[in-house]
Amino acid sequence: MQKGRNFIKAIHRSFFTPISQMDHSTRYRYGPTLKWNPMVEEYFIKAYGADHFSRISAALTRPSCYSCIHVNTLKSTSDAVIEKLLEIFKERGMPDVVVQESATTWKPDNCCKTTLESIGSAESSKTINSISKCQFPGLDYVVFVKGSGPHAIHYGYNEGKPLKEVIVSRKCAEAVLRGAQVYVPGVLACSAHVERGDAVAVSVAVEQSGPNGGWGIAMTRGTVLQGSQADPYYFERDGFYIGQGTAMMSRAGIFRASEGIAVDMKDRVFRLPSFYDLLEGEIFLQNLPSIITAHALDPQPGERILDMCAAPGGKITAIAILMKDKGEVVAVDRSHNKVLGIQKLAAELDLSCITTYKLDALKSVCCGAESDNLPNTWCSEDVQNMQKSDLSFAAIDVFDEKLLSQKNIDDLQAKDGQYTSKAELRKRIRKLKNGPGRNHTAGGRVEKSQGFSPNSFDRVLLDAPCSALGLRPRLFAGEETIDSLKNHAKYQRRMFDQAVLLVLPGGVIVYSTCTINPGENEALVRYALDTYEFLSLASQHPKIGGPDLTGSCQLPNGFVEDRWRTPGEENLVQRFDPSSDHDTIGFFIAKFSVGHKNI
Repeated sequence: MQKGRNFIKAIHRSFFTPISQMDHSTRYRYGPTLKWNPMVEEYFIKAYGADHFSRISAALTRPSCYSCIHVNTLKSTSDAVIEKLLEIFKERGMPDVVVQESATTWKPDNCCKTTLESIGSAESSKTINSISKCQFPGLDYVVFVKGSGPHAIHYGYNEGKPLKEVIVSRKCAEAVLRGAQVYVPGVLACSAHVERGDAVAVSVAVEQSGPNGGWGIAMTRGTVLQGSQADPYYFERDGFYIGQGTAMMSRAGIFRASEGIAVDMKDRVFRLPSFYDLLEGEIFLQNLPSIITAHALDPQPGERILDMCAAPGGKITAIAILMKDKGEVVAVDRSHNKVLGIQKLAAELDLSCITTYKLDALKSVCCGAESDNLPNTWCSEDVQNMQKSDLSFAAIDVFDEKLLSQKNIDDLQAKDGQYTSKAELRKRIRKLKNGPGRNHTAGGRVEKSQGFSPNSFDRVLLDAPCSALGLRPRLFAGEETIDSLKNHAKYQRRMFDQAVLLVLPGGVIVYSTCTINPGENEALVRYALDTYEFLSLASQHPKIGGPDLTGSCQLPNGFVEDRWRTPGEENLVQRFDPSSDHDTIGFFIAKFSVGHKNI
């Protein structure tokens, strides 16, 4: 475990160049200050302490120093993926990429030297320094690809000749910092007389406080930039320059087109590789805490698993791979398009055990006589008293008698003369009813669910919708207020109540968020333990994140938030701090063991 920790620390030290060593002007640089709602900022300072929260805010404005790749072990191996990536990077003009075998082979001083030497050079030649397998126990199927930055960009400005500039939206800029190009919809303003092929400096328009106390951008799309202090947000863009690129369209073309690349980024402040359409089906990008969340659930082949808020599908596919595609993994989301995205990812990874439904997580438990097409989503007054084995057999017995009369159940069970599990049997019955095809991806069909019967899943994952204040890079956070944070927590508790009803006695619930807000993390766990006496915190493996917060906190409006952990409980959860040496997003994971229910 220590070997893995040292590995992450080495990457972190070699990625970030001290600002004092960088040659840049006071204006054309990247040094943003994250803006918060004043009351939210006061709350977080009370929770974390002023110094710690300042470090968190600074870390959130930067991307992680490495890309984390999840290898689909059903189709490939880490070694094979690394070999293929090296070949691809060589073809793209990056021959100096090396494979690191362990944490001890990292040389931070040399990596920093490489970063400094690459300032002003073409991105394609110095994007990646090294590739390595994750050193944490049990995560050898995870591959780290290290980037570089921050880089000082030489924009070629002078006093007599203003730069040609493009201003992009905050969302566009955050994507560019992660390795994306500047696409047409993300452009807000552009200098006059920009033509295709021109070098342009790219900066960001971040929301500003308005006279009514709100936040917004007082800039009309298509604004002409003159490069002077009369430009809209001239001073606000100080420290918000994210790189330099080549215009792929003229100014007129950018604001007439509806799609396409507006600026091809050649020099970036942070240089991370793009994996768009790369080794499709063999790998997918996933944050390290999300991978650990799937491990914390500890899914076993043949079990029935529910992901209550499954989009975009990274965790549910990771769970299916851990189960070796054996069992039944149910993925639901309230958005039709997001469910289609899950289906597409599952098809790309060639996973057949995933079933998708459109369903609001707040309505996960079925009511009345209606139910979805899953065999054991039927409702019964005394279903909560049924044992797991009884429920499995009863589910098959009551499911679609007309269909079963057309196909002998013995034929469905028989496969090479061997007994077939109930999960496999349900899958075959679904194929008979719905026809061929994987999750109806080709036709774009999404089935709606009326919910599931209580006590019908071995394990439940609730990766709850949250304030997302742990995602990075983040250039603005002022949209969240104390009231909105409290509303997030309210809905998360309602979703958790549904999860408790759906999991079998003896099962497991894993709760996770991508926020730094203790009101959505520690306070939820406190609520769960105080409300349900049959729930208890369980240990997690691997344990990489730090402990959670203890005590309680008084909100700025005088409301005292529920007490958080008591001493001794804090090490049973995992809190990922974006300012720590792990250099991950802000994330939180809690795992609950479910005892005998007395609901």
